[in-house]
Amino acid sequence: MEHLPQLLGAGILLLSLYLAAISGARFRVPGIILYILVGILAGVWLRDSHLLHSAGEFGIVLLFFLLGLEFSYGRLKSIAGKVWPAGTLDAALNLLVTIGICFAFGLELVPSLLIGGVVFATSSTVTAKLMQSTKRMANAESEFMLALLIFEDLVAPLFVALLIGIVEGQDLSPAFFLLVLGKVALLAAGAILIGRFVFSRLHDFFDRIFSEDYYIVLTVGLALTYGGLAVYLGLSEVLGAFLAGMMLSGVRKTEDIETKILPVRDLLLPLFFVYFGTTVSLGEQIPYIGLFITLLLWSTAAKIITGYYGGKWYGLSKKASLRAGLSMTTRGEFSVVIASLAAGSIKLLSGLFVLGSVVLGIALFQLAPWLTRKLLGKPAGSKMRAGTK
Repeated sequence: MEHLPQLLGAGILLLSLYLAAISGARFRVPGIILYILVGILAGVWLRDSHLLHSAGEFGIVLLFFLLGLEFSYGRLKSIAGKVWPAGTLDAALNLLVTIGICFAFGLELVPSLLIGGVVFATSSTVTAKLMQSTKRMANAESEFMLALLIFEDLVAPLFVALLIGIVEGQDLSPAFFLLVLGKVALLAAGAILIGRFVFSRLHDFFDRIFSEDYYIVLTVGLALTYGGLAVYLGLSEVLGAFLAGMMLSGVRKTEDIETKILPVRDLLLPLFFVYFGTTVSLGEQIPYIGLFITLLLWSTAAKIITGYYGGKWYGLSKKASLRAGLSMTTRGEFSVVIASLAAGSIKLLSGLFVLGSVVLGIALFQLAPWLTRKLLGKPAGSKMRAGTK
């Protein structure tokens, strides 16, 4: 679209995304797959578009800003205290073992770390939408699944922060890791202190300006500023955006902030996935086909193991734990964020893995109740305790 007026090209792109979205809703295919495919198909015209890249980056910042709004410091401590055994198992199987598999296939350290990050996190967006659309939000395993997703959403930005330094060629010394952790601690402490001593006292101010046009300018400005500060420190913008959301979590009626920002996020976020799609060239031969198949099989098994044993540690029954494991195999937004740091064949491998994982994950999510009944049998009685179903 480089020869078209920019406005015309933008309009055609948005209309294409609309058609992709309604097609996805009709056939129950998550939009993330179709947006990436739009980017792949339009890559000839949109590749290296700085405007598309910036718009997509704003979208991903707003996604994690809204996620951070859901978590005060106290809530984070509570969730971490209950789900950390399952979260540790999740990181060990899906991150560390995956890195080991990549080493076994002859990959070097940096590509192995990138692929490990791609495999690690379940898609919060896809999983939550599937839970709502299938009316499984009230199931016994839903609280555990959401808690584990939150754990991953907390760990993944920290991992991205480390990856950015590694990809940029920083020396993997203890001093480097301490420096990164120090920057993260400084950024997090700043967010907690500002939130506790500044924004927690501005309830009336936010209530008073809610109906003003500049309300959204203020909140989006805060998200972009703290995200940009993280980038300035050599960290990830998604970590800064998440912490910016935490800063405002003490403000009353955070749902008002979500109401204002959601339309902007929904407009810009698909552009991030489109941009990622433009960087994936399907014309190339699929690299590391053996590794690709191994990753797809292992990542599925690892999530099932994590859900089953982690759910039992969380206090769920075997059936609820198995349903949880079968329902958490999709990868999505965080995997794409990490894959965007890669290049060449590793980026293509990562993109294909995300697409394959989403397709397989949706199928397993839909089949999870049926597979659980087949593997573990039907419940002994019709009346069961809500926490152990």
